[in-house]
Amino acid sequence: MINRENLYHSSFDIVRIHFDAFSSRKGISKLYLNAPHEKFKDIKKTKLHPDDPFMFNLYNELEEYFNNQRKKFDIMIDIKGTPFQKRVWKQLQKIPFGKIVSYKYIAEKIRQPNAFRAVGNANALNPVAIIIPCHRVVNINGNIGGYAAGLSIKEKLLELEGCKSLDLFNSI
Repeated sequence: MINRENLYHSSFDIVRIHFDAFSSRKGISKLYLNAPHEKFKDIKKTKLHPDDPFMFNLYNELEEYFNNQRKKFDIMIDIKGTPFQKRVWKQLQKIPFGKIVSYKYIAEKIRQPNAFRAVGNANALNPVAIIIPCHRVVNINGNIGGYAAGLSIKEKLLELEGCKSLDLFNSI
């Protein structure tokens, strides 16, 4: 858990999703969707308004995304993870808006074709969901798979991006 450094914190609601954002001086470090507030009691934080410069325009870019005015985020991020997780997260950022791929596809792209379960775990630990689009990854059979913020949010994000039917599964 992030508790070693002082982070900036802001919370806001967009389309009935409650966001808790944490940032460092370098970028957004963590973005929680509909998380219980007791999860943050051990984090040393300074409360900021959503439009504060240390929130790196996150609120505006998320609003644009949910209003179909943004397909890619330009937000500075400052995330921590293992080298494997960072490779997965970097690959996730290459998935275009409106496309879905499988965990196996990501494993193949990072040249570890048998690591699709580990890719799923890295996906689940993505610290900045939506910004790094882990919601665009589904099971090889087209089933939606999991999502840390809940399957209903994953379904809504995929619907927003035009992936209404998972029968339309395709690889990039």
